[in-house]
Amino acid sequence: MDGDKFIVQSVDFFTPIVDDPYQFGQIAAANALSDIYAMGAKPLFALNIVGFPIDELSKDILSAILKGGSDKAEEAGIPIVGGHSIDDKEPKYGLVVSGEVQKSKLIKNSEAKEGDALVLTKPLGSGIISTAIKNGEASEKMINEAINCMKTLNSFAGELMHEFSVNASTDITGFGLLGHLYELCKASKVSAKIKFDSIPFLNGISTLASNGNISGGTKRNLEYISDFVDFSKQLNNTEKLLLSDAQTSGGLLVALPQSNATEYAKQCTEATGFESKQIGILSSYRDKYIIVD
Repeated sequence: MDGDKFIVQSVDFFTPIVDDPYQFGQIAAANALSDIYAMGAKPLFALNIVGFPIDELSKDILSAILKGGSDKAEEAGIPIVGGHSIDDKEPKYGLVVSGEVQKSKLIKNSEAKEGDALVLTKPLGSGIISTAIKNGEASEKMINEAINCMKTLNSFAGELMHEFSVNASTDITGFGLLGHLYELCKASKVSAKIKFDSIPFLNGISTLASNGNISGGTKRNLEYISDFVDFSKQLNNTEKLLLSDAQTSGGLLVALPQSNATEYAKQCTEATGFESKQIGILSSYRDKYIIVD
């Protein structure tokens, strides 16, 4: 744009992962907004993307999905100015989001520094919960916690990055923690050492995973990323899958000076109510991009 402003744009949509259409709309909208926040940008407006079996399901369901997206966009302070819909066998919903950021404030996933701390701003496990919902194995308490986490905007964590000298950021979505961390490390030419015991998870996730509530996408994530990760021999396969869990509307993973990590995580936790923690540190590139202890 004129002056020192950039326009940033992202698109994301998917099929329902929860039973309630209004909550599905909220989650899909929050997920689509995350890319904008991860770049340190401010969203400006959005467009709806909709697929819906108009002759097979009640229009009330579609109205509830759109209402969820609209309310979440309003929470983000932006209008949904239009969109496009098609008749589809399976419901799908998401947003195209446009935002802006000053050139000096643009945060990429390629400028992490040696010695930076890694902070994760939301717990992992939404993919496992979604699979457990389909299998009828998730408790109401687990489902409610996961839904609240997924529909929580990353707006605060994104805006706060500018106060804490964040060098790089990415949101954690379909490729899982390890997949998105690999992208950050490869782009920044660094290695990450993370501690499994430091990583926040939604309650009950380990048990659900041990019982087989693992999506095909998560299994593919682990298969792909294994060549780039040095796993501790103490980790079992279920724990490796937890780190590869395909997330929906996950948190931000930020690389920032070690001296700022504790306070940044603390303020994110206080703002959202979900645990935000330092999970590791970056170093010069070694034999593998990621080391998991």
